[in-house]
Amino acid sequence: MAETIFAVSSGAPPAAIGVIRISGPDAQKALNLLCGREFEPRRASVAKLRNMSGAVLDEALVLWFPGPKTATGEDLVEFHCHGGRAVLAAVQAALGAIDGLRPAQPGEFTRRAFANGRIDLAESEGLADLLSAETELQRSAAIANASGKLSGQVEAWRSELLRLSAQIEAALDFSDEDDVSELPKGFVSDVELLAKELADWLERPRSDKLGEGFRVVLAGPPNSGKSTLFNALIESEAAITSPIAGTTRDVIERPVSIGGAPFLFVDTAGLRDDSDDEIEGIGIDRAKAELERADLILWLGDEGEGPAEAYEIDARTDEASHLAKEQSLASVSAVTGEGVAELKMRLVELARAALPKPGEAALNARQHGRLSEALAALKGAGGQSDLLLIGEELRTARVAFDRLIGRATTEDMLDALFGRFCIGK
Repeated sequence: MAETIFAVSSGAPPAAIGVIRISGPDAQKALNLLCGREFEPRRASVAKLRNMSGAVLDEALVLWFPGPKTATGEDLVEFHCHGGRAVLAAVQAALGAIDGLRPAQPGEFTRRAFANGRIDLAESEGLADLLSAETELQRSAAIANASGKLSGQVEAWRSELLRLSAQIEAALDFSDEDDVSELPKGFVSDVELLAKELADWLERPRSDKLGEGFRVVLAGPPNSGKSTLFNALIESEAAITSPIAGTTRDVIERPVSIGGAPFLFVDTAGLRDDSDDEIEGIGIDRAKAELERADLILWLGDEGEGPAEAYEIDARTDEASHLAKEQSLASVSAVTGEGVAELKMRLVELARAALPKPGEAALNARQHGRLSEALAALKGAGGQSDLLLIGEELRTARVAFDRLIGRATTEDMLDALFGRFCIGK
């Protein structure tokens, strides 16, 4: 029998209200022991909470939810207490004194919801992303996955795959009869259509980028204004600025949210080939490595001398010696602030085009891998003529779908996922 767990699920005290959640077979016993009476299911009631000695701990709003139609799929109780530290500590101490109850581990409530079929793996991952969301785009994408958009799509693909598998099984059963062809009519085109849907999803921007941030690397030769612009974009003096060449010797990263989009701005050492400083040389090598990792490069050097894919920035427009670039993403002066707001707007536009659209379900790295496995199996099925081999490829695709939504998974992977959650969730 599963143990009964409890934890504060409303965040760290102090607060106006502190919610203590209890889940498991002894939840109702704990409710009755602390309140001294029974309660009508799914109806809020006010009651005094007492410890085993009869001392009053708090007067709280009490909710009793019999399983299995609860958030965790088990009997569930919630105490909506006053949110002071001492109150919540006293109630938890009283719960801990009851046989069969113990404090919950991080993510244990959600893990039980998954184990009891209340949510699947993709929804669990969406919930984890929602809890860590810091920007509007992160929140929107996480809501889509947590509410089951991706799961529903996978179930639809799986249903179509089962239909195709049934056709192959039928063809195998009757393949010795003259009136049954080797491949069902329309089978190949249906497999190709399903494969195209999967390929289209794999081409979508991935949700990982929402968590990492749209990576913008500032590059150029020494004293081209990278660090000054970097500080202006993140609105902080994170990078040291100086007219001395080679001041920036290492990579500096700062995450920032602009217009609801997550960014990771990267300041780099000035690029040049004539440095005889060993430390600066290491910084230059790291700067070149950052160019390979960038989602977008802002080039502050002479026009046309940056990487082919870089966006030109017409910097230092406030200087008397400034020579304007013929084509640039923006003309800016980080010193006066001229053009910085316009540059930010352009960066938001570019980021939104490269990141998942608001409200659109997006794949993370694990889900992308499973969907790639399913697509490879479908392509394998489309290239076969032997019915047995086709059936095996379809089975492989089905297993990939099952692993994506958690019908088949490993304990290690579940430990890693639910370990991301806070205690009480």
